[in-house]
Amino acid sequence: MAVLTFLVYAFIFMIGLGVLVVAIVFVMDVTQTQHAIRHNFPVIGRCRALFERLGEFFRQYFFALDRDELPFNRAERSWVYRASKAGGNTIAFGSTRDLRRLGTVIYANSAWPLLEQDVGEPEPVTIGLEIARPYTTKSIINISAMSYGAISRPAVLALSRGAKRAGIWLNTGEGGLSPYHLEGGCDLVFQIGTANYGVRDAAGRLSDAKLAEVAAHEQVRMFELKLSQGAKPGKGGILPAVKVTKQIASIRGIPVHQASISPNRRPDVDSVGGLLDVIERIRGATGKPVGFKTVVGDFGWIDELFEEIHRRGTRSAPDFITVDGGDGGSGAAPMPLMDSVGMVVRESLPLLVDRLVASGLRERIKVITSGKLIIPSEAAWAFCAGADFVASARGFMFALGCIQAMQCNRNTCPTGITTHKLRLQRGLDPADKAVRVARYAQSIAAEIGMIAHSCGVSEPRQLERRHCRIVTETGRSVPLDEIYPPVRLTG
Repeated sequence: MAVLTFLVYAFIFMIGLGVLVVAIVFVMDVTQTQHAIRHNFPVIGRCRALFERLGEFFRQYFFALDRDELPFNRAERSWVYRASKAGGNTIAFGSTRDLRRLGTVIYANSAWPLLEQDVGEPEPVTIGLEIARPYTTKSIINISAMSYGAISRPAVLALSRGAKRAGIWLNTGEGGLSPYHLEGGCDLVFQIGTANYGVRDAAGRLSDAKLAEVAAHEQVRMFELKLSQGAKPGKGGILPAVKVTKQIASIRGIPVHQASISPNRRPDVDSVGGLLDVIERIRGATGKPVGFKTVVGDFGWIDELFEEIHRRGTRSAPDFITVDGGDGGSGAAPMPLMDSVGMVVRESLPLLVDRLVASGLRERIKVITSGKLIIPSEAAWAFCAGADFVASARGFMFALGCIQAMQCNRNTCPTGITTHKLRLQRGLDPADKAVRVARYAQSIAAEIGMIAHSCGVSEPRQLERRHCRIVTETGRSVPLDEIYPPVRLTG
């Protein structure tokens, strides 16, 4: 009987001890700010780290391989996580990447790579060579468009502060200029979508007065006219009603708690002449560089655009073109557009650069590119193809702690990045994540530079197509300049 009583008390004690331990862990999780998942899902959130560790040993039997997932595989995400946490990015034993696969990029290392003392910083690039207030920057990697509304207040704060630490720009996305974009002190690119959010009058039309008001902020260095984006070319922005809070509605100039759907294209632009007219209007109202963002599907209109620029004079040209790939991302897009419309940047970028060279506009118009370029080996390809800058959105989302939960459009993002639920946002500490954003930017820039140095050039913009080889269907790699031969100035 005594033994039975002892066992009962021992059992009760163990239960009580277990409850106490869970309570302590619960308090520890909800009060810490280093891990959003543990903060938002105390105790059970710790299982994620355990499963990730076990996955290293059991993945080959039960889970996808490191390089098999889409849109970003585990190897790519892990690189970003390590880079943002300063965790070290060396690996052991051998690459898990299949270097024989069709389309694989291989860089042609030089017999005489640069010594450390010969390596230089990227040279400054000036955007807007023919205007009064050009923008000059050394950055090579920047933060692509993500609007306040699509992402949360703490996410915008973290990106803004991190961009300032890293010396890069942040694109506001089409949702207007929020206080959180400005608070971090970084350079900003103000994006104007088809609905003119943040710079519209009562009827939704573009307002010169609102443009001047935005341009009065010294941090706003450029304006980008969004014609289309990679995830949904031919479809405007989609912000579900659940995300249209009172503040977001005020910033955008739209009704609160109603879905925010942008037009499929700008109602005031239906030709290349109309596009140049709007660009000149924005430039006249702001005095700052103006360009446009597009997904290329048909190059006919690009050729017409360059011809019209020559008729008007090179000052009429956009100061930059951002070319997005048809494999770009978004928080909400129809599946047919996300899956099947628009050229991927691997094809469209070199073709656009070639047309700029042939038309004599390559120096006048700078080229920014985006579309799944989140790791050094992918981004370096863009510089070989001719880009002046690379912009990434999803890479910086991973730096913020994104786990690719695919819930961006549901307001239920478990890491607090794409949700406006305060309970979930509390797990995203802007101060901590700003450091990770900066580390990621610095790490990817450094390792792109490392590839450039291996190829025998001092900085990424000196990379050429001959430095990059592409594996073909025969299994043989060929230089990129054989696939896209150098072009000459016409006329």
